[in-house]
Order: sequence, then C-alpha cells, then structure tokens
Amino acid sequence: MRSLISKFFLASAVAAAAALAVSTAKADTMVNVPFNFTVNGKVCPAGQYSVARNELSGVVTLKNRDWTRSFTWIASAGEPAPTDSRIILRFDDDGGSYTLQSVQYRDLITARLDGRKRVEARPTRVVLGQ
Repeated sequence: MRSLISKFFLASAVAAAAALAVSTAKADTMVNVPFNFTVNGKVCPAGQYSVARNELSGVVTLKNRDWTRSFTWIASAGEPAPTDSRIILRFDDDGGSYTLQSVQYRDLITARLDGRKRVEARPTRVVLGQ
C-alpha cells in the first residue's frame, strides 16, 4: 500500500512539473528588422529576430536568428490596450542610425530601453512581428 501511495504522489509531481514547464514556455514571434540598430550599446545587424515572452513572468527576449547574442527585459502593463495582440519593436531614428526604444509583446511593453526621456518630435520607426 505504501508503495502504491508513493507512486501516486510521484506521478502527480511529474504531471505538475510537466504542466509548469508548458505554462512557462516561451511563445516566439519572428520580426524582420531591415536595418542595423543599437541596443544596450551593442550594434545588432539587420535580419530576422525572434521575440519571445515567458508567459509566467512577463520577461521578453530578443534574439537574432543567426547570432548568439540575446537581450532580455521585463515587460509590464503600459500603453498597449489589454486586447492588443501585436508584437512591435520601436526604434529611435537619429538620421538613419537606429536605437531600440521599446519592445511590445501583446499587452505588455518594456520601459524605454535607450535611456532617453520621451520626446514627441523625435522620429521613430516601428517594426511589426509576423
């Protein structure tokens, strides 16, 4: 009897761990950035990037498909509407030199990544996820 109860609890623990792994899995979206840009002082090449969000924690990760470097930030509620389903990368445009400003993953958005205060007159460029 004791062996049967132990096996039952072990099976329950394995099932719970599997469910947790599925619930915390990242959902990836591909974004094509057609220009080089800077993020956190690092120059990133134009190309395909995956944007992933950990559904449990709200952590957002940006990674180039052909590059080993990735960037991770915490996203929280902000400007997007609760029903917004878009994936958006916003860049400051300094005369053809682009700096990643923020990452929106559906209804969550990062704080400004470029450290600048919001200036309405500054040109921006938006890249949408696919």
